[in-house]
Amino acid sequence: MAEFSTLSAVDLGSNSFRLEIGRVVDDQIYPLDSLREPVRLAAGLTPDKRLTEEAQQRALKALACFGERLRGLPPEAVRAVGTNTLRVAKNAKDFLTRAEAALGSPIEVVAGREEARLIYLGVAHSLQVTRDRRLVVDIGGGSTEFIIGSGFRPRQLESLYMGSVNWSLRFFPGGRISKSALKQAELAARVELETIAREFSAGHWEVAVGSSGTARTLGEILQMRGWSDGGLTADGLEQLRAELIKAGDVGRLEFPGLRPDRIPVLPGGFAIMSAIFSELKVPRMELATGAMRQGILYDLLGRFHHHDMRDATVAQFMKRYHVDSRQAQRVEALALHLLRQLSLDLRTNPEYPLHLLSWAARLQEIGLSVAYSGYHKHSAYILSHADMPGFSKMEQAHLALLVLAHRGNMEKMKGQITDSLDLAMVMALRLAVQLHRSRSDVRLPPMEAHYDGKRFELRLDPGWLAAHPLTVASFSEEVKEWKKLGVGLQIRDLDVVETDEDLAAADGE
Repeated sequence: MAEFSTLSAVDLGSNSFRLEIGRVVDDQIYPLDSLREPVRLAAGLTPDKRLTEEAQQRALKALACFGERLRGLPPEAVRAVGTNTLRVAKNAKDFLTRAEAALGSPIEVVAGREEARLIYLGVAHSLQVTRDRRLVVDIGGGSTEFIIGSGFRPRQLESLYMGSVNWSLRFFPGGRISKSALKQAELAARVELETIAREFSAGHWEVAVGSSGTARTLGEILQMRGWSDGGLTADGLEQLRAELIKAGDVGRLEFPGLRPDRIPVLPGGFAIMSAIFSELKVPRMELATGAMRQGILYDLLGRFHHHDMRDATVAQFMKRYHVDSRQAQRVEALALHLLRQLSLDLRTNPEYPLHLLSWAARLQEIGLSVAYSGYHKHSAYILSHADMPGFSKMEQAHLALLVLAHRGNMEKMKGQITDSLDLAMVMALRLAVQLHRSRSDVRLPPMEAHYDGKRFELRLDPGWLAAHPLTVASFSEEVKEWKKLGVGLQIRDLDVVETDEDLAAADGE
């Protein structure tokens, strides 16, 4: 993978969208430029979890501005990540099509724990490296992430569906603040926290750190009022509670220097933070400058320096599900060889498809740990639903689709695989699995693979084919399977070998 001197991260948060551009020097990233737009995407979710057109327009306008700033940068040096609101919105797929067009880059929607991992990576790079176990808390607009880690390594990750925007809308409608509303909001947050309190409460970490908007906003207010020296304390939060109740409405709150868009979501964020202090027994919380967008940049840098978290996750899954690594290597090598040939005909850049196919080849047999019968379906289910650090939800879905298609009846893939490159990846994987069916280090003949976008062609030595009747029978079935998708597959000299076998069988009779 190529290396770049400039990297860019786009964080599509539930409250605000952020663009961060950094300059790479050795293994460090130094800020070059940043943009922030208070989109409040979570506020545009209807009760039936659909994004309103008004909210979409706010988001598209912000992304168009980001797209203008990113113009001219290599596409591989830009990574855009969507979070909680895009995870839950039922019309997210339609919105993402428009959003990617406005931004000019693909957008990945990540799972909650993957969001937590990226947050920790950003926070860890903004703090002094120590061996202390840290609790990192990030209250976003639609979810709150919790991480326990040390150094640059997260050890425990969790994400809860409560954030400053959805909590403010739910418990403080119209911006009204009362003692009872605050109590209800905190109790509701504590109920959510009960599910993780055992693993994340005091005793499992030495230092608590808050990141992103809510924590920093609360820290600014406490410091402004003289209620803390820069961090968050239980006493400082209690004094702020009294001021919120006294004001009675967000419109009456006066915090000079605070961004105006932070005020409407302050009550919800405060209630969640207060609940965290109580339920997890946090005595004090330091504040970090790093957040998810910095984590995205460092994760992207790691990929260019061959420290891709996705490779580590695949290796962990192979170990967890007892994958035959020798067989995986055989299938992977041949599948990649075939795809390289097919991609030449398609005139496409195969770099990412080669990575994806490599992971699929290594993981296609994880379902054997469940049962042999229909193992490809078990493999696909695991890949669709498991937490896979480093992978976006779309990448997991893509990976699961390839694995599901790698064997069995192709009729199940009707309407699911239409892209030429996806078809090429599936073809390469299916042929590689069949040619290594013996699960031994057999010597395969030279082969050529071609694809014109409508029809595949595979050329092998006819003498080798004649000596491998099981493979011939398998290839004959493969030709029939691809016909179900309306895709042609010609294996050169296969019909000649089959005819010779039929004649030999007839002579035997």
